[in-house]
Amino acid sequence: MSAPAASAAPAAPPRPAPGPPRPYHFPAFERRTLPNGLRLVVAPIRRLPVVSVAAVVDAGAAADPAGREGLAVLTARALDEGTASYDALALADRVERLGASLAAGADWDSAVVSLTTLTPKLADAFAVMAEVLARPTFPEREIARLREERLADLLHVRSDPGALADAAFAEAVYGPASRFGRPEGGGEAAVRALTRDAVAAFHAARYTPAATTLVVAGDVTADDAERLVAQALGDWRGGAPAPAAADDRPAAEGRRTRLVVKPDAVQCELRLGHVGPPRATPDYLPLAVMNSILGGLFNSRVNLNLRERHAFTYGARTGFDWRRSAGPFAAESAVASDKAVAATRELLAEIERMRDEPVAAEELSLATSYLDGVFPIRYETTSAVASALTALTIYELPDDYFDTYRDRVRAVTAADVQRVARAHLRPDALQLVVAGPAGVEGELAALGVGPVAVTPADEVAR
Repeated sequence: MSAPAASAAPAAPPRPAPGPPRPYHFPAFERRTLPNGLRLVVAPIRRLPVVSVAAVVDAGAAADPAGREGLAVLTARALDEGTASYDALALADRVERLGASLAAGADWDSAVVSLTTLTPKLADAFAVMAEVLARPTFPEREIARLREERLADLLHVRSDPGALADAAFAEAVYGPASRFGRPEGGGEAAVRALTRDAVAAFHAARYTPAATTLVVAGDVTADDAERLVAQALGDWRGGAPAPAAADDRPAAEGRRTRLVVKPDAVQCELRLGHVGPPRATPDYLPLAVMNSILGGLFNSRVNLNLRERHAFTYGARTGFDWRRSAGPFAAESAVASDKAVAATRELLAEIERMRDEPVAAEELSLATSYLDGVFPIRYETTSAVASALTALTIYELPDDYFDTYRDRVRAVTAADVQRVARAHLRPDALQLVVAGPAGVEGELAALGVGPVAVTPADEVAR
């Protein structure tokens, strides 16, 4: 008796077609200014009993005095190490018992003290934050500890090829005379010279209400937020400090190559780039689309070339480090030492191709659809909204920036992409840094990326 014929599997239902993008509206926010000059930005979001607060202070690393590089970062890190009412342990315990999170740090453009807490604990948690912001005591012991931690970080920089390449690239692009040519946290000599008195003086000069914007996002009204801030910080005094003006000129106009020799490295770290535009450039969104195509996404040209086509690396990328001043553009990857020259050649070719050839419609659609599609999900929490309003404050973006972002991204054309690539990718100014073992000097010279200088790893970030 023959077995019955197997019945055919039912056909899968057709995959639903994507619908049109739904409109997105960034949470509405309101601006106010207190009598002492403190600016307030409040975005009421009443879905959950959570509030996030960010104090944005014009006290970033670009304001470091010459010879005291790292002072801004050290000051920000020391804010929560003791206040007029709490020592470091008591402060940490107080924040923990409130169920809040409190953090402080600085980047190139600003220092930020951030807080997230439940609405019923907001008044108590903000009172602690206000002390951290306006009334820190900077205990000598804690300053010494943080200074030693930074010096330990620098030892790691010289032992890790990726961190080493990053530090050497900044020196190559901007030069040691520029603040941007030194690490945000400072090099070894400058950090060793930092003192508790220097930290206190920097705080007194730059942490003032006139230099601060408080961003509040979450389950609170603008009136309640203003009353809370006035109660905790209404007696805070101080005028606006002089604007930070870091030298963002390139170290050299022509191409140069720097080989940072680390004999025990098992592979090479590549950095290839130059000084780019500031965040305020009107070309920001076309550049974001262009960079997504070039090296900002997994299926970008650079990653598909070096990873998929040639198997040189697990990953390669490009990006702009956006700052108020002119931040760097860089292509980067980690490759086997015997592939460093070939991989660099491919990076050079992709940068040239980005300038010379119009992008395909599929590439453009993929980049704009990604930037458009992920945008709303970036701002689903109060801390994310506060972070967005922090960026709005730092870079002085228009109030409708987030509501118009998606339309403006979708409006970027292939011609726009090629125009900004030609304007802002400068093959003639590329600086190449290779961190890895010696032995490739001759091949690097043959690439034509300028003269080759050889530097021992232990001379970086000094």
